[in-house]
Amino acid sequence: MARLRKKACVALFLFTLFIFGTMMGLRTLKPSDGFSDLAPGLDLMPMAGERVDRRSVSSNVVVSPGKARAASDTKVVYSNSGPDRSIFYDVHIFYYVWYGNLQMDGRYMHWDHVLVPHWDPKIAASYPKGRHAPPEDIGSSFYPELGPYSSRDPDVLESHMEQLGAAAAGVLVLSWYPPGLADDNGEPTEDLVPAILDAAHRHSIKVAFHMQPYKGRTEHSVHENIKYIIDKYGKHGAFYRFKSSAGKVLPLFYIYDSYLTPPEAWSDLLTPAGSHSVRGTPYDGVFIALIVEERHKHDILAGGFDGMYTYFASNGFSFGASHQNWKAIKAFCDGNNLLFVPSAGPGYIDTSVRPWNNHNTRNRVNGRYYETALQAALTVRPEIVTITSFNEWHEGTQIERAVPKKTVTRLYLDYQPHQPELYLDLTRKWAEQFNKEKEQWLISLFPFRFLYLNPGTVVTPRTPAHAAPLSNTTAFPAVRAPSRTKAFPAYSGFSESS
Repeated sequence: MARLRKKACVALFLFTLFIFGTMMGLRTLKPSDGFSDLAPGLDLMPMAGERVDRRSVSSNVVVSPGKARAASDTKVVYSNSGPDRSIFYDVHIFYYVWYGNLQMDGRYMHWDHVLVPHWDPKIAASYPKGRHAPPEDIGSSFYPELGPYSSRDPDVLESHMEQLGAAAAGVLVLSWYPPGLADDNGEPTEDLVPAILDAAHRHSIKVAFHMQPYKGRTEHSVHENIKYIIDKYGKHGAFYRFKSSAGKVLPLFYIYDSYLTPPEAWSDLLTPAGSHSVRGTPYDGVFIALIVEERHKHDILAGGFDGMYTYFASNGFSFGASHQNWKAIKAFCDGNNLLFVPSAGPGYIDTSVRPWNNHNTRNRVNGRYYETALQAALTVRPEIVTITSFNEWHEGTQIERAVPKKTVTRLYLDYQPHQPELYLDLTRKWAEQFNKEKEQWLISLFPFRFLYLNPGTVVTPRTPAHAAPLSNTTAFPAVRAPSRTKAFPAYSGFSESS
């Protein structure tokens, strides 16, 4: 009897402990006096007893970390989601408008991509040459549900915005060339930007610019490009900006192949003391460079960038694209007031345009590769995650809907046994997970309460009367960015302009 009583007491104690732990866990998940999401990018919760209408918080501007030059700013974000909280502005996705077809453009563009020869003639001799012949034979290992479409087709553009909304990706990062310029396989597309901005705006999606390399690109020409973009599109409702707690509202630019320009030249543009600096001018911004090699971290820092991104979806292809290195890169960025923006992709296969590159193929494994990449990105607690890509079909990184297709000469890959929406659904799942985890990161950093203020108001922590006042409270370290280095055949083979 005594033994039974002892067991009952132990069971009651364990049950009580379980209930206590559960209650504490729930309180940690949803505190009444904390943030609803992790800064930067999230709404501030009202004080206890108040209700919050998320739609009342501005969705037009996302707060980013303050610049390294204003390190004492409290870095917060007022809004991270769309008006109905169905999309998230800290999920950015790379987007391409270089496709053309007979109906809209008079000829196929990019779907008829050339088979890129290997830079070693001896190896190149072992692989086929020529180009693809749409619509049955296209420059991709997958086949789009929309067929070999034109980026100029309004119906295609509308479908893409609907798919981005389904994926919860709030920022479309547009591959951009200056007026009159294009990649080697397409035609100029700068005239499409107004239509893209308008379509994005209808779906509460924002547009950032992914500035591509072109012949003769220098820090001087990039300066002119920045002026052009801001002057022409800066007032559009879909134009994406970061907003700092100091009140700075700045556009964000991704600079692809930034390594092609030496850091000394970039510093003339991107540091306050530069000979033609944009800092503190109407053309200031948040500039994110590409990190490929490890040494690019230091080049990016020296060049005056605000952060770095990894782009490539093939894990292990480069130092920057290797998931195992992201923790170290993030630590470097945190220590130098830079943003680290990891890029996750659903897989990689570009053998339809680079038949010799099979060793960099990364199989999708029915979505598991994508989820592994996204988990790796979230593990380093980034402020922004980029997705490579929405529709880079040549490299097989697209999350756009694809369908099974078999022709006389081709058997295309597809998403079966899942539906064409698989990768849109997975992106939404992880976008929501990202924001849930951000909430927990913030709680762990800020156990004290914050005032709820309107967008545009500087936020300061409220401390208890008995506590010493906080000084220079910083929610997150600001960030800078790396870039790539001098041209190398293995890298140039993967240039988006190939």
